[in-house]
Amino acid sequence: MKKNIDFLIVGAGFYGCVIAERIANVLKKNVLILDKRDHIGGNCFSEKEPSTKIEYHKYGTHIFHTSNHKVWKYINNFTKFNNYKHQVLSNYKNKIYQMPINLETINSFYGKNFNPRDAENFIKKKTKKFKKNNYLNFEDKAKSQIGEDLYEAFIKSYTTKQWGTNPKNLPSNIFNRLPLRFNYNEDYFNNCIWQGIPVDGYTKIFENLIQNTRIKFDTLKEYNLEADIKPKYATIYTGPLDKLFNYKFGKLGWRSLSFKKKIVKQFDYQGNSVINYPQLKYKFTRIHEPKHLHPERNYSNKSSLIIEEYPNNNFKEPYYPINDNYNRSIHRLYKQEINKMKNFIIGGRLADYAYYDMDMTISAALVKFEKINREFK
Repeated sequence: MKKNIDFLIVGAGFYGCVIAERIANVLKKNVLILDKRDHIGGNCFSEKEPSTKIEYHKYGTHIFHTSNHKVWKYINNFTKFNNYKHQVLSNYKNKIYQMPINLETINSFYGKNFNPRDAENFIKKKTKKFKKNNYLNFEDKAKSQIGEDLYEAFIKSYTTKQWGTNPKNLPSNIFNRLPLRFNYNEDYFNNCIWQGIPVDGYTKIFENLIQNTRIKFDTLKEYNLEADIKPKYATIYTGPLDKLFNYKFGKLGWRSLSFKKKIVKQFDYQGNSVINYPQLKYKFTRIHEPKHLHPERNYSNKSSLIIEEYPNNNFKEPYYPINDNYNRSIHRLYKQEINKMKNFIIGGRLADYAYYDMDMTISAALVKFEKINREFK
């Protein structure tokens, strides 16, 4: 296994597998991919629940969405996508609302019948007193965009659960991911040209990415810089940097997730793939019902699979970087150490300590490969 390795890639998510595919098929070099998990795909891994045969995303619902033509063209070499359009709902006080907040949410919440202009003027009045030149935290930014009422109902407690801290302790830019609309558009990723779910599931994409015989996959419980695996050209590392350097500058802050699967004896439990539960009385943040991700499939009408999602501080499975000034300063110190190393490349969500969508990860991998191609061909 350790012989004739041209490139070593640590991490079998999109970043690692895309670069592996390019190295094998373009550079014609041998690649070994290592991952601490016993499967490829990283957090995008999907599998079928044995009794219901429903395919689900083991680490939370992933919707592929992009406006990047290069990424879309590339990924379609390895899968086709269905026509799924993502809609998120929120269960607040046992009533269902649209998310992100749109005209229907505003009218339902306030008991109004606004048209778009009336709703925009109404929200402007609600937010006027919260407007500032600079926003120091998440809560200030949120109130300036949607007002106090909508923030308290749908955002504050959900964010508190998700991040394990008061929203006042979070940077304002996290709120940038939450749009506000003054129409009835329910498509969560309306700003993207393409979206959908791989028709054969996510895991099949990764199998196709690394099918070249030049690519080998194996598991390694923990990779460290003393590992007895020396590639001919370079190592490409996609894991957390603090762990790589044995936390010499301190631990980076992460939020993690855990999931509780349940089989319910009804065909359709909630009528949608994802419903948020923002109130603190629910320990979970949302419930997934993955059969809705594949409307083209004929699943059994006898039962359904639902998955409750619980945020936590399990640093062994990092999901979301707590990207505040303190943690960014620690990450910079680790990057300085990386810059001193020869033929050691980093990238991806964990190594970059960034909240990347899948298309961003693929795009970054393709860009990194072009650099590798110029240097090692």
